[in-house]
Amino acid sequence: MDIATLFGLIIGFSLLIGAIILGGQYNVFLNIPGLMIVIGGTFASACITFPVSDIYNAIKAAFKIFVTKKLSANDVVNLMVKIADISRREGLLALENIETDNNILKKTCQLIADNADNELIEETLHIEIASLKQRHYLIQDIFRTMANYAPAFGMVGTLIGLVQMLASLKDPEAIGPAMAVAILTTFYGSVLSNLIFLPIAGKLKSRTREEVLHLQIIFEGAKCILQNNNPRFVYEKLSSFVPPKERKYER
Repeated sequence: MDIATLFGLIIGFSLLIGAIILGGQYNVFLNIPGLMIVIGGTFASACITFPVSDIYNAIKAAFKIFVTKKLSANDVVNLMVKIADISRREGLLALENIETDNNILKKTCQLIADNADNELIEETLHIEIASLKQRHYLIQDIFRTMANYAPAFGMVGTLIGLVQMLASLKDPEAIGPAMAVAILTTFYGSVLSNLIFLPIAGKLKSRTREEVLHLQIIFEGAKCILQNNNPRFVYEKLSSFVPPKERKYER
């Protein structure tokens, strides 16, 4: 679980809610028509812009931020060291039998077992990185687009509220609810954009950088194992990807 993401959301919403409660009359900040305009309009526009399957994948990726265990670069380095140790003790062909849920790691072990040359490993790395960036960019683009739509629909709600208010000038009791819709929709749009959609897009971008680094470590590790499967030599080379303070050699 990504504690930083969860902590940020809890702190952000706690401060907003706390400020509203301390200001008094917190019940006026709940406006169902305003929420319908902003949330419904944002997701409707997203469905028009992107295929529904892509939006589903984006939402699923956002949830994975909270539940997926985050691997550090040092963890990946030590994983490749363990693979080097297996190849040294049991031979390269033994890597075909390694069981893992990571398809990239499985492919890498197969390349090592097949004694692939460096050129093939480099080409595979470039293809995997390009494919990963393309998939992740699409997901990030969905959240960035929704971050643009939310404030826009906040303004739409504001215009709707102003029209209702102007049409109800003769009825003082109707002016208050109309003004609430006018102001609160802008508030809802800003919160959705700046506290949910943009931060999620930014978090996914940082995850992309981390996964690209992990791919580079894995494929560089494959080349090291084929050249010299001494675990210590493999570690010394791959540890260059890790900041000195985070390096930890595990056997």
